[in-house]
Order: sequence, then C-alpha cells, then structure tokens
Amino acid sequence: MIEFRHVSKQYGRGSSALTDIDLTIGKGELAFLSGPSGAGKSTLLKMIAVMERPTSGTVSVNGQDVGRLNASGLPYLRRNLGLIFQQQSLLNDRSVLSNVMLPLLVIGTAGAEAEKRARAALDKVGLLDKATSDPMALSGGEQQRVSIARAIVNRPQIILADEPTANLDRASARKVMDALKAFHGVGVTCVIATHDDNILASASRIVYLEHGRLVDGPSSDSLQGAA
Repeated sequence: MIEFRHVSKQYGRGSSALTDIDLTIGKGELAFLSGPSGAGKSTLLKMIAVMERPTSGTVSVNGQDVGRLNASGLPYLRRNLGLIFQQQSLLNDRSVLSNVMLPLLVIGTAGAEAEKRARAALDKVGLLDKATSDPMALSGGEQQRVSIARAIVNRPQIILADEPTANLDRASARKVMDALKAFHGVGVTCVIATHDDNILASASRIVYLEHGRLVDGPSSDSLQGAA
C-alpha cells in the first residue's frame, strides 16, 4: 500500500529531515510512527500525501510513484487519503455538519448525498447529535473527532494522522483512538504519528524515527525527547 525506497529529504544546505528511509506499510495495516520532536514523523506523513516530495528515492502509494505526480493527478490520489492533523482547521462560519460535507461538495457530490454521508461519518465518531453545532462550541476532543469524520467522509483507503491526541485529556484521547481503530477494523490502512506512551503501549507495529533515520527502538535520548 505504501512503500519508501531510499528516501531522503533535505531542506537547504546540510538540513536533513529524512535520510535513506526504507519502509513498507501493507494494505489494512495499523502502523504508529514514534520518536522525539523533529525526528521526521510529520515529514514522512506529508510525503505520503505529496505535501512534500523526496530529495532522493521513491515514495509509492498503491504502486504509483507519487513523486512523479503532476498537479492534475494529485486530487485523485488525495481522494483516497484521509488527513488528520493537530490543527483541526474547522471553519468557524459553518456548522459541524457543513464542515464534514465540504470535501464531498468540493468534488461535486450532490448536496443530499453529501449530507447523508456526512451524517453517517459523524455517527461513526459519536457526534451526530452535534451536527448543527458551531465547531468552536465543542471541546478539543470533539473537534478532533469532527476532523476524523471529515477525513473519512470520502471513504479513503488510507488515513494519515499526525499527533491526533496531542493536548487532549485521557478520556478524549481514548475516544479519538477508538474512532481511528474502528476504521482500521474495517480494512482502512492507518498511519499514526504519536509519542503518547499510553497509545504505543498497545501498538502491534511501531516505526521509530530518530534524527530522520529509522532505528530499531527508542534510545534513552529519544525517550527523554518524547517525554
């Protein structure tokens, strides 16, 4: 599903975000990216979504070298991706339901169908009763779950989540992770960047990054940086 081959990413002279990454994530897999701040987790996720391109090496999604995609090909790739970031970027002038409908309306889905699917997505994250609410009236955890609903309303094959539980209390973080694991449970490939030890404790696959390189596990320095 996702394949990195000898991928490196440099910003300017001597600044390497990723170095010689070889990584394969299979279809339907749940993989966690871990490591200290600045280890390259966000850069790796952005390369899958073609928000960044490699300086060298290849990134493939569904067998397609995404580094070679032109501007016209990007929307088709991203329709199969659900993107969840720390900053929810919900629109304050729209209801929760309208926020979740937006990705469907952008690609030309009829209004009635978009609303039906948006309501179903909100129901999956336990927030259908908040459909008419102002996003800013929700708690941080609820806003993050709205972001998840918006990310999955297109029925993506892959969900990419960058620190989805950051700054949330334990109960809210658990609800966010339960929602993500539910989508994984029906076959969606999930790649989640986190250094939340409570989440990592039950993870079946953890990909560790340190100074832009894959490592076998966290060093003592990594654990201190993630604390």
